[in-house]
Amino acid sequence: MLSNSGGGGERVLWTVIRSIQERYQNIVCVVYTGDTDVTKDAILEKVKIRFSIKLNSDNLFFVFLKKRKWVEDSRYPRFTLLGQSLGSIVLGFEALVKLTPNFYFDTMGYAFTYPLKIIFGCKVGAYVHYPTISSDMLSKVQEMRPGFNNDQEIARSRIFTGTFSDLVMVNSTWTKGHIDQLWRVNSKIVYPPCDTASLTKLPLEGRQRIIVSVAQFRPEKDHFLQLQSFHCLLSNHPNFRQGPEKVELVLIGSSRNQGDESRILILKELCKDLDLEDNVTFEINASFEKLVYWLSIAKVGLHTMWNEHFGIGLIPVVHNSGGPKMDIVVPYNDHITGYLASTAEEFAIKLANVFSLSEIEFKNIQINARENVIGKFSESVFQDLILNLLDPMLQQNNNY
Repeated sequence: MLSNSGGGGERVLWTVIRSIQERYQNIVCVVYTGDTDVTKDAILEKVKIRFSIKLNSDNLFFVFLKKRKWVEDSRYPRFTLLGQSLGSIVLGFEALVKLTPNFYFDTMGYAFTYPLKIIFGCKVGAYVHYPTISSDMLSKVQEMRPGFNNDQEIARSRIFTGTFSDLVMVNSTWTKGHIDQLWRVNSKIVYPPCDTASLTKLPLEGRQRIIVSVAQFRPEKDHFLQLQSFHCLLSNHPNFRQGPEKVELVLIGSSRNQGDESRILILKELCKDLDLEDNVTFEINASFEKLVYWLSIAKVGLHTMWNEHFGIGLIPVVHNSGGPKMDIVVPYNDHITGYLASTAEEFAIKLANVFSLSEIEFKNIQINARENVIGKFSESVFQDLILNLLDPMLQQNNNY
């Protein structure tokens, strides 16, 4: 399944397809998508521009679905998770009726579609970016704490549809812990691919006083906390607003639909209310070249999502939970690789810490952070791991 949104999860899909194409020239890959207003050529051109990934179109086909409305959150103002989960069955049934593959590989998180294998007779694999239901969410429900898409009914049901998957891969230590517990499986960690070949060529010197956030404009990415943290930083350090010590925040992300557009407008209004307009830049649906440009000149990578499954930055300042805490901001050769925070005040303090570092201190952390990333998140490491896990499936069904 594809949501043509340009996010990090989509990079996983395209990298998997490119890896398969390079090893198996006779295998046909088929992508299901609800983006009926675009063509195959337009999608592949966007992939090339957004991710710098070129695919062979000769053995890559698209099946366009008309029932994506069944998984859109706007359709379910209440019981959102339950509605989307059940709606995904309708969408998945449409997909498999139109074309039944030998191997159905889900990268969108539609676990409720997996039992359809009983009807259609295909093998099922999953690459899980984020568990739709996590044990943390269940505990939040039990404590009646608010959260994103946290319907009590679906959380309490604990329906483990993931057990129907023949192969489960996850993108972080945190996700593995939750998926293994919820689905009763032994998932394999395959860290998501980053274009480390390009990024490691970027200079370490000459960095500007810029904070970069790379995240889709979705509610759970918590851009509100980013703006609140940045406002707190500038309030505590008025000299950061302008002049030679001016600090800027650049929000880079894709806009998938009208809901995202509305959130962006709200964020821009919040910038006005917090007097941040002169210090905040929005880069919406930026090209890969534009992303690399900002990553080449910025000092800090900022991520504020609660229990984020994965995060990567320059010197990372990330939420003290999930993947960043377990896989990103971890000691490398006994040296720190970034900073952790939870509240706006904590983020402001840690951001100020970065800008107070000497050039030598900054470079040492930057080098450690980069080396830590290269060893885990390179495209070559991802490709080797993903193909080793997929090979048994693909070798059995190499005549799609």
